[in-house]
Amino acid sequence: MSEEVGKFTIHMEQEEDYAFRVKFDLKKADDVLMDEPPPLGERNGPNASRLLTAAAANCLSASLMFCLAKEDVPASMVKTEATCTMVRNEKKRLRVGRLDVRITAGDELLNSKKTERCLNLFEDFCVVTASIRQGIDVGVEVYNEAGELLHKAE
Repeated sequence: MSEEVGKFTIHMEQEEDYAFRVKFDLKKADDVLMDEPPPLGERNGPNASRLLTAAAANCLSASLMFCLAKEDVPASMVKTEATCTMVRNEKKRLRVGRLDVRITAGDELLNSKKTERCLNLFEDFCVVTASIRQGIDVGVEVYNEAGELLHKAE
């Protein structure tokens, strides 16, 4: 049984058709307009699959940065690209089939004495990706600025 350690609530209001305004429980967070792609919506904002992909990519990037740098985080040291592959299941229902996240970390960040240890740990501390992996395959790669592969997980 899992122990509950936190909870948050967001609010959504339909604006029109399939467009929803998302209001977060944070004072300085802007609202986000979510919308479905055509033919349902107008794609005036990200849909749920795009936000899920962004959430996994952000969580992995932040987790790696935290492990490598903790309080002394250098600016502009991580760039991340995330790809979501949509598939149809046996019932022909559209599903998120796979997420692939490519993190490029700057050499200044990767010069940490903890790099090898962090590359083996950071995915496990990413709340979102670890949760998603219980139902969706997530591939993760970490590169240095020279394009050399430092870490790969399927």
